[in-house]
Amino acid sequence: MQVANALRAAILTKKFSPGDKLPSRNELAKTYNVAPMTVQNALRELREEGLIVSRQGSGVFVRERTERPIGLRPHIERAFEAQHVTVDFAGFSGETLHGVIAEPLDKIRIGRLRPESIRVRLLVPDPRQPWTLPVTVDERTDSPVFRKRAEEIMRRNTLAIVDSVTELADLGLINEASAEIRVHNVPPTFKLYLINDEEAFFGFYPVREHVISYDGQTESMYDLMGKDAILFHHSANDDDTSTGSQYVDQAKTWFESMWSSVGKDFQR
Repeated sequence: MQVANALRAAILTKKFSPGDKLPSRNELAKTYNVAPMTVQNALRELREEGLIVSRQGSGVFVRERTERPIGLRPHIERAFEAQHVTVDFAGFSGETLHGVIAEPLDKIRIGRLRPESIRVRLLVPDPRQPWTLPVTVDERTDSPVFRKRAEEIMRRNTLAIVDSVTELADLGLINEASAEIRVHNVPPTFKLYLINDEEAFFGFYPVREHVISYDGQTESMYDLMGKDAILFHHSANDDDTSTGSQYVDQAKTWFESMWSSVGKDFQR
């Protein structure tokens, strides 16, 4: 599992690019200090996931694809190996980020990672103002009850991230660590992650009818289905005219403009 995770992360973060040949099974066994059979099992797992292909007599290669939905977790974990870590998020609740950021923060607590600084910024809709999305199915209007429920989810996830990050500085494990939440009045129809100012992940929130239960009562809402959002990955490179570099640059510009203009500090 450990070898498969390491190779998967290396492929998804393009340490091994599409078309690259992977080291031999014996070389990988030496690298990860495991038996060749362990490497073979890891390669079989990645092959089943469609990340690699075997070419008889030539070796194992990273599968070439033009663009594909991608997982956030290995990129977040790898980002925390840098000296200076930045994570900017714009979206609805921060629930996904809360899930994937826990492991690298745990590694810092136990001393396996030691970045010099961490900065996390979270940009979410203001739960104390009426929303134009999500809305009720019948009247297409804001639902204070739904919004209260959504606020609880948002608070639980974003404040947990803030507290976990700032705790690292309080414990003296990180020289500089900050995490902030700002709110705005624009319904988020997408989510965006910017990692170390080098990578961007973007996914659309599908709007779907969703029946919500509150204390025995039900209400049909047109809701934003964050867990159905497929993330697409763009990374900056040495060519500032490439699509990846321009995408990351524009995403950073958009985030900074929202953060510094209409974004307001979230009051606990």
